[in-house]
Amino acid sequence: MQSYIGPEEVLKKREQYFYPCTSYFYRNPPQLVKGEMQYVYGHDGKRYTDFFAGVSVVASGHCNPEIAERTAEQLRMLQHTSTIYLTQPNVDLAERLSGVLPGELRRTFFVNSGSEANEGALLLARMHTGRRGFLALEQGLHGRTYLTMSVTGLQMWRTDPQLAHDTDVTFIPRPYERGLSADEAARRSIAALAAALAEKGDTFAAMIAEPIQGNAGIIAPADWYFAEVKRLLEQHGVLLIADEIQTGFGRTGRMFAMDRYGVTPDILTMAKALGSGIPVAGFATTDVIAASLNRPSASTFGGNPVSSVTALAVLDYIEAHRLPDRAERLGELLRGGAGLMLGAELCAEEPARGAKLVDDVLEAMLDRGYIIGKNGVNRNVLAFQPPLVIAEDDVRGMLDALEAVLAELV
Repeated sequence: MQSYIGPEEVLKKREQYFYPCTSYFYRNPPQLVKGEMQYVYGHDGKRYTDFFAGVSVVASGHCNPEIAERTAEQLRMLQHTSTIYLTQPNVDLAERLSGVLPGELRRTFFVNSGSEANEGALLLARMHTGRRGFLALEQGLHGRTYLTMSVTGLQMWRTDPQLAHDTDVTFIPRPYERGLSADEAARRSIAALAAALAEKGDTFAAMIAEPIQGNAGIIAPADWYFAEVKRLLEQHGVLLIADEIQTGFGRTGRMFAMDRYGVTPDILTMAKALGSGIPVAGFATTDVIAASLNRPSASTFGGNPVSSVTALAVLDYIEAHRLPDRAERLGELLRGGAGLMLGAELCAEEPARGAKLVDDVLEAMLDRGYIIGKNGVNRNVLAFQPPLVIAEDDVRGMLDALEAVLAELV
């Protein structure tokens, strides 16, 4: 039988060898040692139903055997090369993605993470337009690199005190505000966008936005919002970058969340669910825009054989098991979310109390065998983003447990 050092020893090693910025959930966290589809197991054998999926990563399930077997087979055959050598998996993956990406997006540059994908997309926009500035939504989150952190509006993730100047990044209100209807908040955001474009539209290379803001509380705009955003941007030659890092590959009941709005972005970024736990990411665009990224560039690990074969297996599994349709159906059961991506804000009028209550709910749900997430501007939002292979009985069981927990705590 496998022996484990246990949570206390793991925490001691983290304290000794990790940076102090590395935090964790729970007052007495379990040591997770095994995953099976929608379940993970602690070192003591306790099973937890995962409703957070590593922040939308393992959409196809933990250690999915149909995917893991193909990953292992490739790992034994050819583990690594770079794009300076010819291999088949990455070109097959690029071809496969061209068949599921919206509109005329058909060229993909592979990298390792969402941050890199967004950084690459921002660079591509500058190369194509010859402009320097960017537009972004307040409270958005786009990564940990210099440019992606500069266009991140969520204050807790703007770690670097010397980010890009205001002349490079213009933030506009997100299409959400407590006290306003979805249409009112969207109109306010559109008015701010129109004003920024009227003032200096010829300085912006692109606007970057999450179709549904993830870490800021799982905020979806009015259905018409992004169509109007795209119309305004096109008038000024500004590109639209859709950050689909959390929302891509079936999470929202569509292959990509922008499909829900009937909008094709100029550049789309992807990561997380594409590898279902194996690092793979990319940014995709049209032939015309891709032609602008023509100076020498590469990614040492981007599109390596193992990640590419894994991503192909993920796409096969998504298609064979109709995961977007499944997410749409179970999302309705989970109370009308956009697929299996839902946030529930607690104590909106008293965010500090709500944040504490969220922590208490997470602890009580863990005791009952459920892992759920938290996010939001004030960290007072319960986040539900389970693997898309979750069963209806799992959803109903979690909702029953949550109802009992809230009755005890509120």
